[in-house]
Amino acid sequence: MARRIDVTGAGGVRLAAWEFGDPPKGEPAALLPEQRVADGTRAGDPGIGPGDHDRSPGVLLLHGLMGRASHWASTARWLSERHRAIALDQRGHGQSGKPSQAAFTREAYVEDAEAALEQLGLAPAVLIGHAMGALTAWQLAARRPDLVCGLVICDMRASALGAASQREWADWFKSWPLPFATLADVRKWFGEDDPWVERPNPARGEFYAEVMHESPDGWRPVFEPDQMLRSRETWVYDAHWEELAQVRCPTLVVRGLDGELGRAEAQEMVRVLPRGQYAEVADAGHLVHYDQPEAWRTAIEPFLDAVLAP
Repeated sequence: MARRIDVTGAGGVRLAAWEFGDPPKGEPAALLPEQRVADGTRAGDPGIGPGDHDRSPGVLLLHGLMGRASHWASTARWLSERHRAIALDQRGHGQSGKPSQAAFTREAYVEDAEAALEQLGLAPAVLIGHAMGALTAWQLAARRPDLVCGLVICDMRASALGAASQREWADWFKSWPLPFATLADVRKWFGEDDPWVERPNPARGEFYAEVMHESPDGWRPVFEPDQMLRSRETWVYDAHWEELAQVRCPTLVVRGLDGELGRAEAQEMVRVLPRGQYAEVADAGHLVHYDQPEAWRTAIEPFLDAVLAP
């Protein structure tokens, strides 16, 4: 089961949040007035709302660039057995708003996550972020320690990536053979034919199939590539070590052995973090939680159990 709750992000951008699993049992809790549930339930309906965090510690999951909340489904479902787990479609992604004039700055993404925690009544929560979502998570944890009790950083570098990296991404977007005729073509191109793929990777093909929608001329991404590049350029030129050092809550840094975050940098991130821990997942690339969901669970569950213990 996935229940959608609309929240309001920075600048009034509408954000879609998704609560996975059966809602915790207990007394009904009212939604905030600005919240709306997509299945037609209204404020005051049981199962969700600001009061639910009193019954179960909250977890907010933040996807990476081009991702969407559904990429967290397997993680959110096992989390929801004991905790309130909500994944956010960040601005420009999934079913959240994509206004052409919206801000796609670091500040906007962080303010969106802050608004989600407050409007959903999750805080103090554990933030689990992948790539760009991990950067958003640690920037929020540094800025609002009162809202965050734990943090999982999945495959995101603290070092600056530079202008060459941004140019490579712009060229990569141009190489996509849009529109794709079928979803099978999407899976094949991103899983096999994409020049960035070193060896066949069916999980990568499935990951990108989830961010496509059918348009009159074929299958296209649910996001605007230009908005993705605008989002990315706000972090690639800067290092983020100083903000990392300001995170006071327990933090787990996770990398895939074949991911983008190297072991040396990951271990340096752990050293810089006041309460950092380290884990790695074998046979996983950048999409750690998607490549190896069971190994991912094994890597993070003990940390979460400790942080979220009653």
